[in-house]
Amino acid sequence: MPGFDALYELYSFNVIPTLGRAVTGDAQAYRYLVESIRRFPRPEAFAEMIRGAGFRQVSFRPLTGGVVALHSGWRL
Repeated sequence: MPGFDALYELYSFNVIPTLGRAVTGDAQAYRYLVESIRRFPRPEAFAEMIRGAGFRQVSFRPLTGGVVALHSGWRL
């Protein structure tokens, strides 16, 4: 979805920490959360990691314009 990634970026780095500070008094924890989500492997790379851990029939489905991906796999 064109432009959705920029909107999500703005929301993640501005709204989430602000809400975190308002609710818990700790914006830094929510900044860390957003940054850790950003560093998470891309869906293809994560699928390979899952395969490397011994799972088979690994697949993933991008959701919310590619912001989130649902992964699945079988371990026998």
